[in-house]
Amino acid sequence: MTAFEHAVAGLSPLDDEAAAEAAALHDRLVKPRAALGRLETVGIGLAAIAGACPPPVPEPAVVAVFAGDHGVLAEGVTPWPQEVTAQMVAAFCAGGAAVNVLARHSGAEVVVVDVGVAGDLVPAPGLLLRKVRYGTANLASSPAMTLDEAARALDVGADVAAAAVAGGARCLVTGDMGIGNTTASAALIAALTGRPATEVTGRGTGIDDITYLRKILVVESAVCRAADNGPLDVLALLGGLEIAALAGFIVGGAAARVPVVVDGVVAVAGLLVAAALAPACVGYCLAGHRSTEPGATAALEHLGMEPLLDLGMRLGEGTGACLALPLVQAAAKVLREMDTLDSAGVTGKG
Repeated sequence: MTAFEHAVAGLSPLDDEAAAEAAALHDRLVKPRAALGRLETVGIGLAAIAGACPPPVPEPAVVAVFAGDHGVLAEGVTPWPQEVTAQMVAAFCAGGAAVNVLARHSGAEVVVVDVGVAGDLVPAPGLLLRKVRYGTANLASSPAMTLDEAARALDVGADVAAAAVAGGARCLVTGDMGIGNTTASAALIAALTGRPATEVTGRGTGIDDITYLRKILVVESAVCRAADNGPLDVLALLGGLEIAALAGFIVGGAAARVPVVVDGVVAVAGLLVAAALAPACVGYCLAGHRSTEPGATAALEHLGMEPLLDLGMRLGEGTGACLALPLVQAAAKVLREMDTLDSAGVTGKG
């Protein structure tokens, strides 16, 4: 049994009894009923995930930034060169990128995973060398990867999740890096939601109109070739290695019964893949924020998820999810630390 298969086999239902207890506890806390809005909903979800009321505070947290390159760059879908992926991995390892700043702010550890960078990376602290292949093939003209490579990338993500939890992590946060990955994400989202390419393809790093039209046409063509295939085949045809690893990471976190805070459009594409392969994982996930990339909203709507934040962000890396992490932790602390009406001696509503 592979690491991903083991994670899928280990998925268990959410604990409805713990969720009900958390909902009842919220109604007894020193506040009007439902006065904390969605923070209460998150807390109830955390109880269901942990199988305990009050739920444990989901800390410490580990942000896993999966990195991979994309052959679709040959189609001119972005002006950024491929070598930027490896350069950004170096920036992550040096601690100076946006995700590092926001992870430190949120008290989370950053781990960077080379699952498909198109070059050999220099070993560095916090860098896991788990390369499946040197970037994907061009999804516009051939399968991005083989089925075996897609499965191996899923295993990488599941392994990283299991290792993080074994090392003490009680919350996982998704991150990504890969020049061209919004094209692969748009293709996956279109294929898995049935939405047209024009509705789910965004401008990524801020491309001009001509490049944007080219990107839409690439996504449309690729999705047509992927029609009538199962989810693993779709992943192999269209996906990025880092997207596959994100899917495995999400399922691995769910199997370990820890909350997984999902970032922007690339991570949400990974969540769509994870949901198609192992539907029970979705209940263990929280959408950290709403990326401005249209595919993110389409995917979240398909999954029935509402993001915690909407700050007009589109950087990726795990940045939006890092900002949402303190909210998730606060939701657990409310249930653990607030007094009840009775214990505080407060008269309830008549």
